[in-house]
Amino acid sequence: MAPSSFPSSRGHARPVVAASLLTLCALTLSACGSSEPEAASDDSGRSGATTHITDATGTKVDVPAEPKRVLALSEMDLDSALTLGVEPVGLTAGRGQKGAPAYLADRAEGIPVVGAVTGPDIEKVVRAKPDVILAGQMADEQVLAQLRKIAPTVVTIDGTKDWKKSLELTGRTLGKSNEAEKFLAGYDTEVAALRTDLGTQAGASVSVARYSAKGTAVMQQGVFISDVLKDLGFKRPGIQNDKGEGHSTPLSDENLEEIDGDWLFIGTLDAGTDAGLLTELSEKPAYQQLGAVKDKHATVVDGSKWTSLGGAQAAVSVLEDIRKAMVK
Repeated sequence: MAPSSFPSSRGHARPVVAASLLTLCALTLSACGSSEPEAASDDSGRSGATTHITDATGTKVDVPAEPKRVLALSEMDLDSALTLGVEPVGLTAGRGQKGAPAYLADRAEGIPVVGAVTGPDIEKVVRAKPDVILAGQMADEQVLAQLRKIAPTVVTIDGTKDWKKSLELTGRTLGKSNEAEKFLAGYDTEVAALRTDLGTQAGASVSVARYSAKGTAVMQQGVFISDVLKDLGFKRPGIQNDKGEGHSTPLSDENLEEIDGDWLFIGTLDAGTDAGLLTELSEKPAYQQLGAVKDKHATVVDGSKWTSLGGAQAAVSVLEDIRKAMVK
């Protein structure tokens, strides 16, 4: 699969893109092998058929110089791999999804699901026969130990959850550093073009929220979408300027003004099953009183892209959504 190309700077549409260790040994001989890396001299040097990588936790990992069977254990890993022209042999379902995030569903069609946001199914991981595992932000040391007995395992997301850093690390892991660099340069070009085309809206206050059966939640700092909005120079209203304690911050109807701004982008994780929920929200008096709603500056978006873990494809697609909504 070829690496993704960019849309023009004027935003024309483009295609988007615990099992026990004994069980492991029974399933595969390699599961009982040593997890110690082979010799390698430095962080970017090659030794024989392997590349020496320092992952997001500072762990040294030797990976095949040209991996053929890549397993993606987070939404961002799947996004990064597809961006770099690599189709994984397995993926974990996205947040609120049965498979890949909706914005990647077409490109990831047919890739087996080997786990969920809560963690991988180790037996399915073994059956996928990966030669490299992209472990996202995996912090469970017991699970990591199991994964490392199956194949070289790289934690690709650090505490900042910065999609650009993760893409660069994934590029080094998969031997696709040039592709990652090219993509990021293209993204910067698109950001600059959009900032110019926004005109007087360039410094607008932009709010991002998600609605579900549990109610409304707002996206604060320290998550994917806030990083993209920061690249564009947008302001954020109220508590959205602060770092949240979790991925999103629940709000009561009494505090619904916290999602107001010059512009509001709001979505659900599953546009099909949750469509009725947004209708329910739109009928709430507190929602109808929001300035963005009154000004017709409220836009429904794909929550699996805007309000989840994100990634490279998600970022450029968000730019397209903003261009469509805000550039006249």
